[in-house]
Amino acid sequence: MLESLGLFGLFLGCALSATIIPFSSEALLAAALLINDNVWAVVIIASLGNTLGGMVSFLLGWLCKWEWLEKYLKVDRRKLEKIRVKVSRYGYFAAFFAWLPFVGDLIAIAMGLLRMNPWISALLMFIGKLVRYLVIAGVLNLF
Repeated sequence: MLESLGLFGLFLGCALSATIIPFSSEALLAAALLINDNVWAVVIIASLGNTLGGMVSFLLGWLCKWEWLEKYLKVDRRKLEKIRVKVSRYGYFAAFFAWLPFVGDLIAIAMGLLRMNPWISALLMFIGKLVRYLVIAGVLNLF
């Protein structure tokens, strides 16, 4: 299926995997690298899609009330509060780590709650995700 959708499928899959939907964008990246020999296109498209998904989480933090996040999205308020404190301490640098498993979505949501600049947040989030995908592509290329 990914092959038939090409880079658009990679973009869409990576975007969805960066939201609250649990899915492995790394697996999509690996599959796309197997069927597409343009490593740069694959890595950039995956990074853009994953950043879009991260910004959806950011927007949820910006627009939603704590109660909605807990009730409808099952976000643990204590965990989110811990992350929010760390994000407020580290500022925009925290966006670079929005790719981390388990806490990446919370980082993005916390940045939205803190009303951080969405453009700066997106740029740093993109850079972090790009670096992660470049490392993965490099490791896969070794084998």
